Amino acid sequence: MKLVAEELTGQDYISFNFYRLGTGSRLFPCEMPARTVIDFVLCLIPDPLQDDA
Repeated sequence: MKLVAEELTGQDYISFNFYRLGTGSRLFPCEMPARTVIDFVLCLIPDPLQDDA
């Protein structure tokens, strides 16, 4: 799974890859600390009216 998100003002972004493996889950942040990614995901509130899929 891959997630890329840009701040609405365009000044910051989050990007990471997440793999569910037989040996356990692995998080690979892209050019940022894992803690930044984890904090973002834990605070994320998806907009149910927004569907970009």
